[in-house]
Amino acid sequence: MDFLHRDLGHRKAGEVVEVQLRGRAANVRLMDSSNLSNYRNRRRYRYLGAHVTRSPYRMRIPRSGHWHIVVD
Repeated sequence: MDFLHRDLGHRKAGEVVEVQLRGRAANVRLMDSSNLSNYRNRRRYRYLGAHVTRSPYRMRIPRSGHWHIVVD
């Protein structure tokens, strides 16, 4: 499974994360560590995000904690 991963570290609820895509569309997912582990192991996972076709794409952190961005 090919994907790009960015560890955002600890973020506070309400912070905005911006993703810049170059070239083409991609699936952009914001998820916590538990869901990232599930994603990597091809189990059910939850995320915020979308199939993004225009940059920049902004997402709001839903709750304080450790967050990750995955782009595929």
